[in-house]
Amino acid sequence: MSEAPAPDGLVPEHVLGPAAMAAGPSVAGIVRGVVAAFDDPGGYGTVTAEDPAGTWFFHCTAIADGTRSIEVGTSVSFDVVPGRLGRFEATDLRPV
Repeated sequence: MSEAPAPDGLVPEHVLGPAAMAAGPSVAGIVRGVVAAFDDPGGYGTVTAEDPAGTWFFHCTAIADGTRSIEVGTSVSFDVVPGRLGRFEATDLRPV
């Protein structure tokens, strides 16, 4: 069962743990997950991972190979960083 997102859009500390929260720009290291959703016209989507468990927003500019599109269900590696809107986001998405 999935936990409801925090009202402010931030990833709750217990999801990543205090060490990851204090780690700096990269809060979780390289994470493996799956593209859960992608809106091609809008250029944004979400990626889900099991360890650390969570779902993170990403923009098409975060796709490492320079393409602006990615298929739902694609296995990827990515990094989790503080985003511009005060929430954590996935970046440097690379198909694996």
